[in-house]
Amino acid sequence: MHFSVAQIVYVAFQVYSWLIFTRVLLSWFPVNPYNPIIKFIYEITEPLLAPMRRIMPPSPAMPIDFSPILAIVVLQFVERFVLMLVGKIF
Repeated sequence: MHFSVAQIVYVAFQVYSWLIFTRVLLSWFPVNPYNPIIKFIYEITEPLLAPMRRIMPPSPAMPIDFSPILAIVVLQFVERFVLMLVGKIF
């Protein structure tokens, strides 16, 4: 099976987006933060979500964290840019 660089980049961005979405779903349920899978999801997504929370903090009137939405939008733009660069290089 042969994968192109563009396919690998695309899959990597999709997996990361799904990890963010999974983290959102996990936040709705009581989960054990010491579970290795839960811990992995939080550790891998926090480097992107933390800066997004600084840009768009939850308001006291409506304490909803919109940082995952912002992170996924930013990821989509970065993905398109990287795929464009990969297309020009390869």
